[in-house]
Amino acid sequence: MNNDHDVDILNGLITTTIDSAQGFEHSAEHADAGRFRELFQEFARERREVVSGLQQAVRALGGTPNDDGSLKADLHRRWIDLRDAISGGGDKEIIEEVERGEDYLKAKYEKALADGELGAAARDAISAAYTSVRAGHDRASQLKHSMEGAA
Repeated sequence: MNNDHDVDILNGLITTTIDSAQGFEHSAEHADAGRFRELFQEFARERREVVSGLQQAVRALGGTPNDDGSLKADLHRRWIDLRDAISGGGDKEIIEEVERGEDYLKAKYEKALADGELGAAARDAISAAYTSVRAGHDRASQLKHSMEGAA
């Protein structure tokens, strides 16, 4: 069994999930409507719980878990800030960005779960985390589609 491989996969998901949590925190700060702000804060809390579970799995495999997001995500948030400042973007644009991020996150988890070299403990941890990620993705997608219907 190759724990290094599993730790690398888990740490990659940790980084991406931290990016997601930070994206939700960022969206909560910039959402105009209170109901979206609360929803995004809830998503961020759920992502932080997922990160914690994945970090525990890394420790159980004898690795050192990541505890930071990626620079790429930070730069993306800065671009969103600039775009919103220029275009006066509102909740609909923020929700579209959230859903795009959720699509990306869901795909990362699906790719990890398809890894044939993954050990059982890592696969179990990723599968448990994926349940939350998938539910968040579906909620963001439903929210986007409900806003499209209202527009």
